[in-house]
Amino acid sequence: MPIKVGQDTAKTRRSLSVNGKSISYYSIPAAQEAGLGDFSKLPAALKVVLENMLRFEDGGFSVSVDDIKAFAEWGANNGKNPREIAYRPARVLMQDFTGVPAVVDLAAMRDGIKALGGDAQKINPLNPVDLVIDHSVMIDEFGNPRAFQMNVDREYERNMERYQFLKWGQSAFNNFRVVPPGTGICHQVNLEYLAQTVWTDTDQNGEEVAYPDTLVGTDSHTTMVNGMAVLGWGVGGIEAEAAMLGQPISMLIPEVIGFELTGEMVEGTTGTDLVLKVVEMLRAKGVVGKFVEFYGEGLDRLPLADRATIANMAPEYGATCGFFPIDNETLRYLRNTGRDEDRIALVEAYAKENGFWRDENYAPVYTDTLTLDMSTIVPAISGPKRPQDYVPLTNAKAAFRQEMENTFKRPMGKEVPVKGEDYTMESGKVVIASITSCTNTSNPYVMIGAGLVARKAAALGLNRQPWVKTSLAPGSQVVSAYLEAAGLQEDLDKIGFNLVGYGCTTCIGNSGPIQKEISEAIAEGDLVATSVLSGNRNFEGRISPDVRANYLASPPLVVVYALAGTLDIDLTSEPIGQDKDGNDVYMKDIWPTQKEIAELVEATVTREAFQSKYADVFKGDEKWQSVETTDAETYDWPPTSTYIQNPPYFQGMGAQPGTISNIEGAKVLAILGDMVTTDHISPAGSFATTSPAGKYLLERQVQPREFNSYGSRRGNHEVMMRGTFANIRIKNEMLDGVEGGYTKGPDGQQTSIYDASMAYQAEGTPLVVIGGEQYGAGSSRDWAAKGTALLGVKAVIAESFERIHRSNLVGMGVIPFEFTAGDNRKTLGLKGDETFSIHGLDTIQPLQAVPCTITYADGTEKTITLKCRIDTAPEIEYIENGGVLHYVLRNLAKAS
Repeated sequence: MPIKVGQDTAKTRRSLSVNGKSISYYSIPAAQEAGLGDFSKLPAALKVVLENMLRFEDGGFSVSVDDIKAFAEWGANNGKNPREIAYRPARVLMQDFTGVPAVVDLAAMRDGIKALGGDAQKINPLNPVDLVIDHSVMIDEFGNPRAFQMNVDREYERNMERYQFLKWGQSAFNNFRVVPPGTGICHQVNLEYLAQTVWTDTDQNGEEVAYPDTLVGTDSHTTMVNGMAVLGWGVGGIEAEAAMLGQPISMLIPEVIGFELTGEMVEGTTGTDLVLKVVEMLRAKGVVGKFVEFYGEGLDRLPLADRATIANMAPEYGATCGFFPIDNETLRYLRNTGRDEDRIALVEAYAKENGFWRDENYAPVYTDTLTLDMSTIVPAISGPKRPQDYVPLTNAKAAFRQEMENTFKRPMGKEVPVKGEDYTMESGKVVIASITSCTNTSNPYVMIGAGLVARKAAALGLNRQPWVKTSLAPGSQVVSAYLEAAGLQEDLDKIGFNLVGYGCTTCIGNSGPIQKEISEAIAEGDLVATSVLSGNRNFEGRISPDVRANYLASPPLVVVYALAGTLDIDLTSEPIGQDKDGNDVYMKDIWPTQKEIAELVEATVTREAFQSKYADVFKGDEKWQSVETTDAETYDWPPTSTYIQNPPYFQGMGAQPGTISNIEGAKVLAILGDMVTTDHISPAGSFATTSPAGKYLLERQVQPREFNSYGSRRGNHEVMMRGTFANIRIKNEMLDGVEGGYTKGPDGQQTSIYDASMAYQAEGTPLVVIGGEQYGAGSSRDWAAKGTALLGVKAVIAESFERIHRSNLVGMGVIPFEFTAGDNRKTLGLKGDETFSIHGLDTIQPLQAVPCTITYADGTEKTITLKCRIDTAPEIEYIENGGVLHYVLRNLAKAS
C-alpha cells in the first residue's frame, strides 16, 4: 500500500542521487530557505519529528505550517515549546505478550464494525506491522544439552492456541508479518535486521520517497533501536493499534536533554557498567517525557552495540527515548549486520544532505545537558528492586547487607538445610543466574566476554554452585553462531550456561521453577534469595516468586556470580572458589582483557553470519510451519479457549460517542505507594492456584502445570481482569502489612481486588485508585490499563504518572488525575474508607484543574484541586468515546 504524504510539496521536496538512482525526500534545509524558520541547531532526534511534519503538511493530516514553525521557535526558546503535534511513525513493532491482545482487539473490531454496518476490511493495518514471538519460552529445563529442545517443545504445548491465532492474523490482515518462535527477541531482531535507519516507500503518486525510519512498539524497550538512529519508543498496545490503523500519535514537542560522553572505557569495564551509571544519572536528573540525545567526542570510541544497550534502557531512566545520531559507526554496523550496500549509501547521503549527520562540527541546542567521562566508569550492578539503584562492585557486599537490614529487615547468617542436598540455603545466595534479554545479548563484546570468563573458569576446574539455576537465552540466533565459531559455547556449557531458548525468559519473568527443595528451604527460613541477570528489569515479584532481591549485571558478571553463588561476597577482593589444586581463584584471574574480547569479536561476528541467520526469518522451523489455521475474514472465537476470548470492549457499542460525566460517590479500590510499576498493576509471570486467575482456570479443568503465565494469557480478558493488581509483592495501604492483590470489599472485609471490584460493580458503585509518585513506571503493557478499566475504575489519582501508562489509561477511558498543592494520600490521611466525587468533567479541557470532594468515614468533607491529565484535545474525544479504539472504530464505520 503506498504511503500518503502531504500535497503541498513544492517548498520542501527535493531529489537525491544515490548510486545513480534518484529518490525524493523532504528537505529541512529547503524548509529553512523557504522562510519557515531556522532549524540548523535542532538536535537530530527532533529533526526526525520535524521531517515528519514536512512530509505530511497540508495533506489533510492535521499538520500545519505553524507546526513546522514551532520547531524553529523551540530552538529560539532554549529548547522548549510544548506545542501539540500529530506524529505518524513509519511502522509498528510488537512482541507476542502485547501482540496477542492487540490482534484480539483488531479481530474484535472487525466484529464491531460489522455490527455497526461497516466493512470488516476497513480494519487493517495501514502501516507495516512486525510481530516477533519472543516472550513465550520458559526455562523449565536448564544446564544440560537437551534444555533448548525440551523448552521449545513445552513452549509449543503451552501456546498452540495463541500461535494458531497469530497465524490466522498473519493471513487475515494486510501489512502484518509474524516472526516465528525461536528466532530471537523483537528488539534485537529489529536492530539486527528489520530497521533500516532510512526507510523508503512509494507515495500515492508512485514516486519513491526516502525518510527517517521511525516506529512505535508495544514494548517499552522499543527504544533500543535509537542506538542506530531510528526514532522509536514504546506505547501501549491500545495506542499502537490506533497508530497502525492510521490514527496519528498526539504528542507535545518534547524537551531534548543532551548527554555528553567523553573519554574512553577503561580495562575491566563493560557497556553494561556504563549504562547502569547512565540510568542512575538520568533518573536523578529527571527526564520523564523527554528525549535524551547522546553526543560528544566519546561517541567516536563507543561501538553501536554499547549505544544500543544505553538506548534499550531508556524506560529505566524514564525518557521517551535515548537517541544516537547517524555517524560512521552507524554505517559500520549496518554493513556488518548484512544490510544492503545501496541502503547504506542512502543512509550516508540522506543524513549528510538533510542535516542528520554527526561529525566533529555537530553542536545542536539542547534544553539542558549533562556530561559523563567514560574513563570514570567502574564495574557495577544494580538492585535489588529498581534499575536505577546503582551499586559499584566494590560496595556490592556491604550494600546487600545494608538492604538486608534496612529493606528486608532480616538477619544475615541464618542457614536452612536443603532436603536431599549437602548444602544449606542462606539469604544472599544466588538461585538464578541468567544471561538473557536483548539489553546485553545484542552486544557481542559482553557476550564474548562472558564466554571467555567461562573458558578461563572451566580451565581452572571451577563450576557453578549447585543451587544456582543457570541459563543462556540470546536475543538472536546470530549470538549462537559467533559463540560457536569462537568455541565459547562449549565452555559456557561446561559451567551450566547451556542454551535454553531464544527469547526474553528470565527478564520477563519466564525464569521457570527453581528446584522444589530449594524453594521450600527459602520459604521455611523466610530467606532473601537473590538473582543476577543481564536484563533491564528487576522489579519486585517479576523474576521469580522465590526471589526477593534481583540484580542487573553484565553477562561476564552473571557468570562470576554463578561461580561464587552468593551476593554476600566482595568480588574485587575475596576468592570466588578454588582451582583443581585447591588454590584460591579470584575474579581478576578469569576476567578477559579488552584486547582478547576485541580480537574474538573481529574474527567471529561477521556479515555472513547475520545474512545466513536472517535469510528465512519469517519462515520458521517445522514446528511453526505445521501450525494449522484458517483464512477467514473474521475470527471464529473458540468458546472453550482459556487463551483467546472475544473481549467485551465493543459489544453493544452505539454509533455515536457519549459524553464525559462527573464522578459521583466513588469508592477506593486500592491505595498504592510510590514507583508502583505496571508489573505491580498487571504482572506477567506465574500465578498460584489460590489466586482468582488460578481458580478461574481450575474451574475450567486446566491443571496447574498448564497455567503458563499471565503474559501468555493476555488474549483472555477473564484471566487478565483477575490478575490486575495481583502482583505478589504489591502493597495496598488500605491493609496493614498485607502483600498481594487484596483490598476491602463493600462489607469492609478483606478480599481479593477482583472480588471486591465485582461486588462494587454489582452495586453500580464507581471506583478510584490512589497512587504516589511515578505511578505506572516500567513496561508499556496495555493490560495495566485494560485491567484497571474492566475492574470498574473510573479514575486514578496519583502524585505523578509515567508517560506510557498515563496514555494507556486515557486510551481505555480511565481518567488520570494528579494531586496538586502538596496534597497526597498521606497528607490527606486517606485510609480507603472515603468517598470521592470529581466535578467539572462535563466541560473538561486539556490539563484543566478540577475540584474533588473527599467524604471521610466520619462524614467530614474536604475539597481539593486535582490536575486532570487528559493532556490533549484528541484525548478528550477518546474519553468521550470510551477509549481510543472506540473512537477509531466509530470513524472507520462512518467512512465505510
